[in-house]
Order: sequence, then C-alpha cells, then structure tokens
Amino acid sequence: MVPTVYIDGESGTTGLQIRQRLAGRTDLRLITIDPALRKNARARRECLNGADLVVLCLPDEAAREAVALIESPATRVIDASTAHRTAPGWIYGFPELTSGQREALRVASRVANPGCWSTGFIALVRPLVDNGLVPSNWALTVHGVSGYSGGGKAMIAEFEDAEAPNYATTPFRIYALSMGHKHIPEMERFSGLVQSPLFSPAVGRYLKGMIVEVPLPLRLLPRTPTLAHVHAALSDAYEGERFVEVVPLQDSLAMSTVEPEALNGSNRMRLHVFGSDSHGQARLVAVLDNLGKGASGAAVQNLNLMLALGEGTGL
Repeated sequence: MVPTVYIDGESGTTGLQIRQRLAGRTDLRLITIDPALRKNARARRECLNGADLVVLCLPDEAAREAVALIESPATRVIDASTAHRTAPGWIYGFPELTSGQREALRVASRVANPGCWSTGFIALVRPLVDNGLVPSNWALTVHGVSGYSGGGKAMIAEFEDAEAPNYATTPFRIYALSMGHKHIPEMERFSGLVQSPLFSPAVGRYLKGMIVEVPLPLRLLPRTPTLAHVHAALSDAYEGERFVEVVPLQDSLAMSTVEPEALNGSNRMRLHVFGSDSHGQARLVAVLDNLGKGASGAAVQNLNLMLALGEGTGL
C-alpha cells in the first residue's frame, strides 16, 4: 500500500503550496478532512493518527497542540512552523546541512522544516565554520529581502487588498527592528556559531523569491581567506547536490546584479561569492524561492526522504 499523508493547515500559504506539489502523485495518498471539521479535535485527532506522515502548516502554538494529539507511534511528523526547530528530539530538515543529515532525516519520526531566511544563511555559513574560515564566535551579520508571501495570509492581504485599512503602498520596508526575529535561534545553532548573527531582514512589493546576504571582511578574519578559498569551501560542501548550486566564481564576479525572483517555482537554491580580493571583502549571497526551498519545496523534499519515495520526486 502507498503511504498516507495528512496536511494539517492545508488552507494556509505553505499548506496550499505543499498540496499543489503533491497533487496527482500516485506514490502516496492524501488524507483530507471535511472543511467544516478542521477545528473539530476528534476529527483532527483521527486524521493525525491515521496518517503515515503528517505535515503541520500551522502557527507555532497550534503546531504544538497538534503534536500533542498524535498518539500513534507510527505517525511521523514534519512541522513547517517555528515551534520545534531547535527542540530536543527533532531533526532539522535541511538535507544538505552535513554528510549525515540525509540519513538522519530518512529515519526520523519528527522533522522541523527550516525557515526560509535560515536556509540561505546556514547554507552560506556552515561550510565556512566547518572549514575554519569563519570562527564560530565571529560576529556575523545577515540581511536581504523577501517577497511578501513570507508573511503568510495576513501580509499577502496587506500588499494585495487595496481596500484593507493597512494596505501597504511602499515598495520596500525593513522589519524585525527589535532584533528578535524567530529564525535567529536556528540560524545560530545550525550554522555552527556560538552567538547569534545580527539579522536585518526586509520585505519587497513582490510575491515570492528572496536574497539572503552575508558580508564578510576577509582581511579581518584570522586566516585572511581569499574569494577562492571561500568559494572552494562552498563548492566542496555542495558538490553533487541537486537542489543547492554554487555558481562558478568567475561567473558570479562577472555579474552586475542578482534577481530575488530568479528561482521562483523551484526547490533550488543558488549560492554566489561576490567581492574583491584587493579590498579584502566578500558578499555571500543565496537566492531561493521563500515558498520553495524556503518552505513547501523543502517540506516535500523531506517527505520524500522520510517515505523513501525518491528525494526529487515531484520537485
């Protein structure tokens, strides 16, 4: 029999995207709930415990409540919320993180899907920390811009509903000004750092796609690496990966700009090393779809691994 999958919160932004990516597949069967019973605890409990794998696309507290409803030891979980990303017993759902991460995901019963900002930051930084090019206690900064879909239904309405009282007309705005963004704990833990990066995110007036950027003062780092050293560390880390591409150094250096929407609709992430050896400075840039590799695409990739269906199926 094919494995069964239940998406709890399938009407939300990420849930809808996951459902679309799974629609039409014959190697699994989706369990659905009557829309009128979505808030019925008994009906939800039956769906949660009756599935081989559950994908939670809920606010944090609701995700914790859903996990508490799961009593069947056979039910495995992918949580797309922030609730369990650094929780004990949960495996971080970034298969490309380390050489052993994929196998850990294949056998995991509880998987926490990464945040979109975290995915780009960790992909850029972890190989440099592992190779000693960036000390684990280095004071890193990270910034960038994401499409407004990253804020879920509320922010989408804010940017698209001209009748809404909080309708946004600005082309670009910064946020998380109190330095308390919910992705920071996972950024620190899974990048290999021992202190939080200084994170300054922004949102633009477009639906999806993002740029995550980490500036590096090469001349100040203990080993004074060159652009080639940094690029080699990233290339080695992601050699042979299907969904993470490190752009050849000379190709990146020949570019004059980067488009945040370049990988929209895909589960891919593209990494660039920009900068100048003569100035001793680098700009590391990740480009991804915040609803793809940053959310629903990553969830499907993890689902495929957990159910032994072929990691790239449907992606």
